[in-house]
Amino acid sequence: MTEKIRLGIIGANSNFGWAPEAHLPAVAASDEFELTAVCTTKQESAEESAQRYGARLAFHDYHDMLKHPDIDAVAVVLRVPSHLEPTRDAIQAGKAVFTEWPLGRTTAEAVELAALAKSRGVVTAVGLQSRMNPALMYMRDLIADGYIGDVTSCRVSLIREGVLARPARRTWQRDVTLGANTLTIPGGHAIDSLVSVAGGFASVSAIVSTQINQWLESDTNNLVEVTSPDNVIVAGRLQNGAVASAHVASVPFAGSGYHLAVYGRDGTLCIATADTPQRDVVQLLGAKGANAFTALEVPDHYVFVSETTPAGSPYYIGQLYSQFAKSVRGDRGDYPDFETAVELHRLLDAVRQASDSGAVTVVSGAS
Repeated sequence: MTEKIRLGIIGANSNFGWAPEAHLPAVAASDEFELTAVCTTKQESAEESAQRYGARLAFHDYHDMLKHPDIDAVAVVLRVPSHLEPTRDAIQAGKAVFTEWPLGRTTAEAVELAALAKSRGVVTAVGLQSRMNPALMYMRDLIADGYIGDVTSCRVSLIREGVLARPARRTWQRDVTLGANTLTIPGGHAIDSLVSVAGGFASVSAIVSTQINQWLESDTNNLVEVTSPDNVIVAGRLQNGAVASAHVASVPFAGSGYHLAVYGRDGTLCIATADTPQRDVVQLLGAKGANAFTALEVPDHYVFVSETTPAGSPYYIGQLYSQFAKSVRGDRGDYPDFETAVELHRLLDAVRQASDSGAVTVVSGAS
């Protein structure tokens, strides 16, 4: 395959959501993908998105898009409860598929999709794009190459504001059973960033808590009950023997942003940003055999996107798309796929179990 990979995006509304914030501008700037088709629930909005982003085809039924011979790959950019069926159908149609994180509403859904993709030989990607931040990739390789020596401990925190009120179209996330909450989305991304650089968890203790049990619908002025957690605290031991901690929270006001630090026998590496590493520019700092940090310049070979890719969310999604394209073309890229997603789903299950039981929990699949 020498020409651009022909992509169809399911959930491509151009006015709101993750597609116009990240996927659509990333694909528009891509050297590897052509935005061939868009699909939304209404033909009018699909045609509007197609016109705005230059897609040749517009659909209101994703089944029709999957049947079209001009589609090589599909991105599923929908609310979490709606990931299962279109992802399953895309795999069965033989399309390479990129599904947003979380892969499924439950671990069982994620396992089903990963197993189906493997059985069909379908190339997959999952939207854990913090792994594609060049600074985090460089941090991972520095640790692997011994820059800080043996890892002894590490921590990550992500504290964001805004839990008290949100528009009605977003209050569905209040229901913990729907799979989109502080534990699964910001928690999943933040904990995954730690795992990606320092290694997987072997066991965890945890508190998963709902501190704010009502939200105000800002556009209806109604109060709605909340069962989704807004604070997640994890302490555990990594498979390499290091101790680790994570605190992820949605707080009413003035969150303190993202911080990741990994401490070793020979030095320390850390990253911080006011937002998250999948949305914002981060700076990598290192201290090797000393107590003073210096800024570390990230080598250019960790950058995969074109110069025209917009900064922020499109940049990191674009990084992932670029590596996904390598696998679609038959040359395995360095990026998270459905198997990665299953591992993270199982880790978050262990966090829930540890919180519910009050006991240290072994992470499924940990060696």
